[in-house]
Amino acid sequence: MNKVILAGRLVRDPEVRYTQTGKAVASFTLAVNRRFSRSADQQQTADFIPIVVWDKLAEVCGNNLVKGSQVLIEGRIQIRSYDAQDGSKRYVTEVIAQELEFMGSRPTNAPAPTQQFGGAQMQTSSPMMGGAAASFGSEVPPDEEIPF
Repeated sequence: MNKVILAGRLVRDPEVRYTQTGKAVASFTLAVNRRFSRSADQQQTADFIPIVVWDKLAEVCGNNLVKGSQVLIEGRIQIRSYDAQDGSKRYVTEVIAQELEFMGSRPTNAPAPTQQFGGAQMQTSSPMMGGAAASFGSEVPPDEEIPF
């Protein structure tokens, strides 16, 4: 099974383009926090993951998301290759988003998110609304506090 769920913030505004056949495709980078521990010192860093969204959901992303938007993405990992101009083979790993949920508060310059658009799903959620994403990404306890 190839399924990935990510929660993070957009690094930049989505870039929406259209294929020659008129299909919408949006791309953006998602910063996903990663905690790691060195002895008693906890540090935080982020992974920057390229996201690709197709069809109606791509248009929804272009119209409703901006840099700094916090989202929950469900999709699949795709690895593709191409030949560079110098003749070398290059590989690209990206997440193809199939569902996207808006989390938390919007940046001040962001438009109001859309609940649902055609067959594309984009939901809004916040901890006060009790949405499915409210508990997603909550603090993970250190290993000695896990009850199993």
